[in-house]
Amino acid sequence: MIDFSLSDAHDELRQSVRRFIETEVLPLEASADNYDEHENISLDVLKPIREKAKQQGLWAPQCRTDRGGLQLPLTACAAFYEEANRSIFGPVCLNCAAPDDGNMRVLELIGTEQQKTQWLQPIVDGDVASAFAMTEPHPGGGSDPGMINTKATLTNGVWRIKGRKWFITGAGHAHHFILMARTSDDARKGLTAFLFHRDQPGWHIERRIPIMGPEEHGGHCEIVFDGLEIKDENRLLEVGDGLKVTQMRLGPARLTHCMRWLGLAKRCMEIANEYVQKREGFGVKLGDRESVQLKLGELAHDIQVGRLLVMHAAWKLDAGDYARKEVSSAKIHVANTLHKAADTGVQLCGARGYSKDTPLEWIYRYARQARLVDGADEVHKMVLSRFYQQSGDDFWQWGV
Repeated sequence: MIDFSLSDAHDELRQSVRRFIETEVLPLEASADNYDEHENISLDVLKPIREKAKQQGLWAPQCRTDRGGLQLPLTACAAFYEEANRSIFGPVCLNCAAPDDGNMRVLELIGTEQQKTQWLQPIVDGDVASAFAMTEPHPGGGSDPGMINTKATLTNGVWRIKGRKWFITGAGHAHHFILMARTSDDARKGLTAFLFHRDQPGWHIERRIPIMGPEEHGGHCEIVFDGLEIKDENRLLEVGDGLKVTQMRLGPARLTHCMRWLGLAKRCMEIANEYVQKREGFGVKLGDRESVQLKLGELAHDIQVGRLLVMHAAWKLDAGDYARKEVSSAKIHVANTLHKAADTGVQLCGARGYSKDTPLEWIYRYARQARLVDGADEVHKMVLSRFYQQSGDDFWQWGV
């Protein structure tokens, strides 16, 4: 039976997250002094807030309790992350922001005990940040990891890396990296995943790529590998299992993006609704105008559809299913809903929405990346088409 209701404990946790965001995090958005030069929360402000989150038991929801996390199933994470991203700063304050979130999940799932101690635990503790180095400039791999050109060559138990990556989120701030590289020309078993530390020689950041912004800590960087050496003990899974690693990491990561985006979409609606209930024009409150009500009603509908898509995919992942088509459906819908919510918020708030008096313009710029990251809309629509071609009417089968 499909049941998306939260347990009492998980709902109490959700409410605790909401209170923490309301009292500790939202006030930080109001002062320019709390932002860094890339429009994220400054690191000196972030550190004490993270300590408060740990003290209140709101830290690392995706990680095991014996590592200091909350060990939530994805269905509970859906509620937690949605509340966390009521604030633009929320997820990073609670250690559930990308790319660390996805990296912690995959390291817990497939890392050896030694790798978890060395590479995972410091991320869980918040002592270091991490990055996932997969995407490459043309003609390398992007949405299609099979096109990856960065090469890893094994000599005497050491892998030597040559190649280039770009748009690597957080690379300028990260200490721990997961790297995807080509180890053979095999179509399915040609990639392998590795771990390396930022202090190792043989690689450098070519540039921090300017983007529309705002940015995650560490930006989006272009990286050159010109002889980085990685010990074989720092390989993830077996040689040739790189494609499997990307699938294991990116599926849940796409869904947790959606969880956070729903929080931002709801925040946009919250700001817009508060404004139209007070603002008057030509003797009528904006909120009493049918045209405004239609916009808000349609947005509320789209957000609720997104929540159900996300929860369904989370439920299937928790049950051990890959949920590929469910994740793709959620990714398409929620990314577009976030963009629509930000646009609607700006439109209804008018000049105030376009200004920096609210976070709407911040969210508006951030929202545009949602339809690109972790697979563009078009890629996910192709995935759904492929599933339909393979299964026909069984595409819509009921779970039994």
